[in-house]
Amino acid sequence: MGAGRLYVAVAAGGFRRYATYRAATVAGVFTNTAFGLILVYTYTALWDERPHLGGYDLAQAVTYVWIGQALFKTLANGGGGVETELMERIRTGDVAVDLYRPADLQSWWLATDLGRAGFELLGRGVVPFVFGALFFDMALPADVITWLAFLVSVALAMLVSFAIRYLVALTAFWLMDGTGVIQMAWLLGWFCSGMLLPLNVFPGALGEVVRALPWSSLLQAPADVFLGRADPLGTYAFQAVWAVVLLAAGRVVQAAATRRVVVQGG
Repeated sequence: MGAGRLYVAVAAGGFRRYATYRAATVAGVFTNTAFGLILVYTYTALWDERPHLGGYDLAQAVTYVWIGQALFKTLANGGGGVETELMERIRTGDVAVDLYRPADLQSWWLATDLGRAGFELLGRGVVPFVFGALFFDMALPADVITWLAFLVSVALAMLVSFAIRYLVALTAFWLMDGTGVIQMAWLLGWFCSGMLLPLNVFPGALGEVVRALPWSSLLQAPADVFLGRADPLGTYAFQAVWAVVLLAAGRVVQAAATRRVVVQGG
């Protein structure tokens, strides 16, 4: 089997694996929908006081909320990606099996995570978004090109998200317990991706800084493409640069870890 076919098979396996957790998927759909409702009414109150906050009208702000709920689990902003499993395999020493596979460690876990993300987008993300479109006034694109441009941006966001979480997971080669690192990564992911508030709302230098960080590739970038507030090609370039930089950093850290490994418990 060629390398490409191997990783496609790994991604498909990741998709099938997460598709088996049907009860968890239904519970996740309910949770995302409920949390989306809370945010919508919070945003409505905020935008009533400050119309066009961050350059969005209320319909765009509501749309932003439901995009966030569709992508929340897809991009594993609050956990649930492959990083937790990888950290546990490093801690127990099972990662040695991964290193003996005739496949690159980073590429293997990337393919697995893309399969997971694909399922989360279809299985958990679509229903809350459709619910929002049915019951709220949303700013939906009228042309197919914008929808396709949005999906390309989402795919790049998946790469950036994995690259960040892979770096987090690799800290387990040196740390006895990676819980603190994961929690810090979740907090940064929530705040700096725009999951709580659009990054356009952040004032002055703070806004410029958070919009330049890689986390802005996760939600703010796809949302602005969807809402027609960003040039797709410029957005893709921004996301792609961060994906390349972070994946390269992951490869450097991986090489350092496998040269000088102290596997906890192994």
